[in-house]
Amino acid sequence: MIRKLSILDRSRTRQGHPAPQALRDTVELARTAEELGYHRFWVSEHHSVPGVAGSAPTVLAAAVAGATHRIRVGTGGVMLPNHQPMVVAEQFGVLEALFPGRIDMGLGRSVGFTGGIRRALGRDTGDADRFEEQLAELLGWLDGTQRAHPEVHAHPAEGLRIPTYVLATGEGAGIAARAGLPLVVGDLRARDRVSGIIEAYRKEFRPSPRVTEPYVVVSGTVAIAATQEEARRILIPEAWALAHSRTRGSFPPLRPAEEIDALEMTAKERELYEGALAGHIHGTEEQVAAELAEVAERTGADELLVTTSTYDRTALLDSYARLARIAGL
Repeated sequence: MIRKLSILDRSRTRQGHPAPQALRDTVELARTAEELGYHRFWVSEHHSVPGVAGSAPTVLAAAVAGATHRIRVGTGGVMLPNHQPMVVAEQFGVLEALFPGRIDMGLGRSVGFTGGIRRALGRDTGDADRFEEQLAELLGWLDGTQRAHPEVHAHPAEGLRIPTYVLATGEGAGIAARAGLPLVVGDLRARDRVSGIIEAYRKEFRPSPRVTEPYVVVSGTVAIAATQEEARRILIPEAWALAHSRTRGSFPPLRPAEEIDALEMTAKERELYEGALAGHIHGTEEQVAAELAEVAERTGADELLVTTSTYDRTALLDSYARLARIAGL
């Protein structure tokens, strides 16, 4: 069993519960996560996605940190190609100055997922290829070693030690290894691929002043309930939203599981829906404990970052409480 557990919440909107409620739900979930003993609580960055309210992760992280007392707070992640590295450094410097010793800087290399979003952000797909360069610049703003802009400083960030994590698939793992930074990798439905990425990261890892040993966070969906069928129902709203997005081009708010059960789906929708349900870790406490033990053995992960979203908040909170219990938090 991976003993260090954390949560990434994407501030998913729900049918009948608009974006402001989703953001308030995220803050309330962070309070609960702290009470349950989770290690860190991260928020995400999405732009122009109807079903996701979290578009400004550093702003939301400030709200989460202000509403909690001990849990680490950060981003999973800020998509660095969308931003100027100096501005990102400044934002995290403000967070760390306000909440010392509690802030994590999780960084990803994605850009907006449609041409319209990329144009609105002033970016294109090629900006993702500059992630390693941008990462080095950002770290230079933090430790004061950047020389591209003489006499310019990222206050109050310069000189602060802000733990930095790289969200990665494929090449991104190599970037984390070369920078000597912790790796965050998912999802757990593709465990052979995840294990291969982790193995390559560990082989290529170069110790840095920030991190001397490889550190791996695996991320994925975990749902626990009294029965396996109840746990599966937690997965249904997100699975349908994914199938809907792939057939209709729009990622919708989450709907109740019973509504989705009553839908008539086309053959393609059914195929995508069943595929989106498959492979996630779910079941009773005993079943999930056994599966997480297998994940720990295969990956050697230092930490598990849980990314579950669903319509039923009561079921979600119960699932997180059960997971905390089996991990001995």
